[in-house]
Amino acid sequence: MEKKFALIGAAGYIAPRHMRAIKDTGSDLVCALDPYDGVGIIDSYFPDADFFTEPERFDRHLDKLRRKGDAKVDFVSICSPNYLHDAHIRMAVRNDAHAICEKPIVLNPWNLDSLCELEQETGKNIYTILQLRLHPSIQRLKQQIDSGQSGKVYDVDLTYVTSRGKWYFFSWKGDIQKSGGVATNIGIHFFDMLGWIFGRCTGLEVKENRPERSAGYLEFERARVNWFLSVDENDLPPRAAEAGKRTYRSIALEGEEVEFSDGFTDLHTQSYREILSGKGFRVETARPSVEIAQRIRTGASF
Repeated sequence: MEKKFALIGAAGYIAPRHMRAIKDTGSDLVCALDPYDGVGIIDSYFPDADFFTEPERFDRHLDKLRRKGDAKVDFVSICSPNYLHDAHIRMAVRNDAHAICEKPIVLNPWNLDSLCELEQETGKNIYTILQLRLHPSIQRLKQQIDSGQSGKVYDVDLTYVTSRGKWYFFSWKGDIQKSGGVATNIGIHFFDMLGWIFGRCTGLEVKENRPERSAGYLEFERARVNWFLSVDENDLPPRAAEAGKRTYRSIALEGEEVEFSDGFTDLHTQSYREILSGKGFRVETARPSVEIAQRIRTGASF
């Protein structure tokens, strides 16, 4: 049965991947919200979708659809700025819809407790996108660790540089109160991946934490991880810069590179298929990575 979707944050960078996932799963986007009205990208997927620039009118529209019964929205996809995720999840479940929220699901771990209560109170599910868990190379790495020497603790180096221009620091992404900073905004799905593969995080040290980059050390049950995250193109390795690349991802396990540069384009579609089949990643799954990112941001230790 075709599912009906609403989308919050239609003008954002990641929104087209959600539109494509809705389309690829045979579902329908019936309405969308964004305060910025330059959202012509919708025409490529759902030209008949209703569009709103004011959340109050969007909320009213969802309520009207809900009251019509068979016209109500089944899922609300949330691609809004990080600090608004909690409020927009609440808007979704208040309108009797499941929520699918981009990472980070929230900025602070205590907000997760309220979301769990909301699920119990409303009977609606709250999902988040943790697409690295679905990446074939990352899944092979987990299988390698799970089937490897029992109790072995691995040395891991993680580097992620994704170049951003000056606009980044003038947008909500450059405001740590709204984005959570670099470690949260671009790092949280890597922290989730590390915990998924190597177990519970038991310690951390922050060596650098600036608007454009963050670096440090994380200790998991089965790994010692040196990590570096940056949005500064000057941090690109020479070979990446010379090749004209603006993004560089690297995971080295015991000094051996794990290749996972490609294969990202359809992971949102795969995430949606999992959700629509009754699976998907829920609130508690996201808790370890939210806790790591929040501790990095505040300097709190384990």
